[in-house]
Amino acid sequence: MTDQALRSWVAAANEPGCDFPIQNLPYGVFSVADQQPRCGVAIGDMILDLAACEARGLIDAKGSFARPVLNDFIEQGRAVWDRTRARLTALLAEDGDRGLPLVQMADATLHLPIRVTEFTDFYASRNHAFNVGVLFRGPENALPPQWTHMPIGYNGRASSVVVSGTSIRRPMGQVKGDYGPLWSASRRLDLELELGAIVGANSRMGQRISVEEAEDMIFGYVLLNDWSARDIQAWEYQPLGPFQAKALGTTISPWIVTQAALEPFRSPGAERTNPLLPYLQEQRPGFYDLVMGWTMNGQTMARTNYNVMYYSSAQQLAHHAVSGCPMRVGDLLGSGTVSGPAPDQTGALLEMTQGGKLPVEVAGQPRTFIEDGDQIGLFGYAEGDGYRIGFGPCTGTILPAQE
Repeated sequence: MTDQALRSWVAAANEPGCDFPIQNLPYGVFSVADQQPRCGVAIGDMILDLAACEARGLIDAKGSFARPVLNDFIEQGRAVWDRTRARLTALLAEDGDRGLPLVQMADATLHLPIRVTEFTDFYASRNHAFNVGVLFRGPENALPPQWTHMPIGYNGRASSVVVSGTSIRRPMGQVKGDYGPLWSASRRLDLELELGAIVGANSRMGQRISVEEAEDMIFGYVLLNDWSARDIQAWEYQPLGPFQAKALGTTISPWIVTQAALEPFRSPGAERTNPLLPYLQEQRPGFYDLVMGWTMNGQTMARTNYNVMYYSSAQQLAHHAVSGCPMRVGDLLGSGTVSGPAPDQTGALLEMTQGGKLPVEVAGQPRTFIEDGDQIGLFGYAEGDGYRIGFGPCTGTILPAQE
C-alpha cells in the first residue's frame, strides 16, 4: 500500500502540487549532454539515474536500466517491478541514501520511454462516442449497436508514436469536395485527450486473457494525444474506420506512472446501459479518479476525469486478445478520448465546437480547429492526502504542411 505520509530527502518532492512525490516514482528515459540515453525515475525536480544506481549495486534489474528503453526492465515481470519500487522508495525516503546519482530534470533531455511494439486506440467514452456519432451519422445512429457491449478500437501506427515536445507536421490528404475528392492540407486538425496503457507481459498466439489477467499485465500509464485530421477522417472512415487521419502522429508523456502508484485512486467508471458478457466483467473497478484536461497555447480549454469512461484498460486488453491475438511487452493501448458531458469537459475540439459550428475563444480570438504554430498540452493527476500523482507534460506544436 502507498504510505500517504511518506516524505523524501529530495526537498522538491515534498512541495504541494509536485507531480513527482515519493508516492509516484514514474519511470522514463533521459540523457544529459552527449551521454547515451538511459533509464531514470522522476523525484521532485530531479531524475534518479537508474543505470548509475545499478552500476553501484544499489538495485538489480539485470543491467536493463543502462538501455535506452524500458522494455527489458518491464519484461522481467511484476515481482521485479514491486521489488524495485520498494527499493527505490527506501533509497529516496527521508532516511535514505543521500549520495544517490541525481540529475536536474531541467538539464536533461527526455526520450520515448519504451519501444512501442504495437499501438491500438479505443473509443471508450460514451460522451465522446455519442457526440462524434451525432456529427458524423446523426443522433439516431450516433452509437453503433455494439458500442455498449464491447470496446471498439482500431490498430494505429507504432512508428508515429513520439515523446512530448516533438513537433507534428500538419498532414496532406484526400478530403471531400463538392464534386469529388480534393488534395489538401487538413483544415480540421484536432487533438484527442487520452490515457495510454503500457502492456508489461507477453501472451501467446491463441491465448485468451481474462480481465484479471489483463490487470496484472499492465505496467503503467501515460498521457496520450491521438492527433486527428477530421476532414481526412470524414472522407475515409467508412467502411473500415480511420486510417491516414490518425497516422500523422501520437504524442505520449515521457514518464510512465505505474499501476502501483495509481492503486489508491481506483474508481468506478460510467454507469452501464446493459450487462457485459462474462469475459468483460470486472471483479473490482478498473478506472481511476484521475483529473485530466488540455490546453491550447497555455490556455486551459477543458478539464474532466478519467472515471467517466465506459471501458477500462484491462477490459480493452482482454477484448483485444479475445480472438487469440498475441500481446507484447511495449504494446500501447489508447483509452479513447476522455470526455465529460459538458462542453468544457470535452477532450477534442470536434466536440467542443460541434464540428466547427460554435467557435471557442483562445487568447481573445475565435477558434474552431488547430492552426499552424499552436501548442497543445495535456495534463493529468490524481490527488491524495497531501500529495499528487502527476504525469508531467505531454505537449506538441503543429508545423505547416509540406505541399
